[in-house]
Amino acid sequence: MLWVTVSCKEGKKTENALTEGVIEYNASVVDESHPMAGLAPSSATVKFKDNKFELEMSTMGIFNTMFISDPSKGTLTQMVKLMDIKNACIQQEQELAVENKDYELKFEESKEVKKIAGYACKKVKVTMVHDPAVSFDIYYTTELGSDSINFLSPYRSIKGMLMQYRLKKLGLEMCFTATAVKKEVVADETFKVPSYYKIVSRQEMEQIFADFQK
Repeated sequence: MLWVTVSCKEGKKTENALTEGVIEYNASVVDESHPMAGLAPSSATVKFKDNKFELEMSTMGIFNTMFISDPSKGTLTQMVKLMDIKNACIQQEQELAVENKDYELKFEESKEVKKIAGYACKKVKVTMVHDPAVSFDIYYTTELGSDSINFLSPYRSIKGMLMQYRLKKLGLEMCFTATAVKKEVVADETFKVPSYYKIVSRQEMEQIFADFQK
């Protein structure tokens, strides 16, 4: 699931916004006929600290996938753990910008606000640039995270934490909605790749997912 963006007003960060903690999300597949739909998780956990975050998903405790976004380094790391497979793919900002073009989004701010997981969230209408017939609503809050937390994603111009949104990676598009936010200390090690993971290329990571679809 991955995410350049077109345009959006910059939200003003709420004073004393929570910049460190954990968010729980419900997750669902946008296209249930997708070959990978059966392996899609029903929930996700995001650990965030300043402008970094780690998103982790698990299917039946067997198939685990994690994403680490580190705007300060300009990297997005995807890790996959399945039985004896423990692989990690590190993508650089320039590569991500090209990839994000395939999921390019146009934003239209609204004045609507609703509470999600206890936080006031602003509504934004999103339209797919390459397929204008496809549109959906997202919600974000300026009460969590930093202004640059979405820097490496197609939601780059959204200056706040995404609380309801869609995300696409390796062809599988999913929808996430926040259900709970916890104020917790997040260790710096959370955003580092464990030494027992094998660093692989983008092509090798794609092949792992392709094998599941056979």
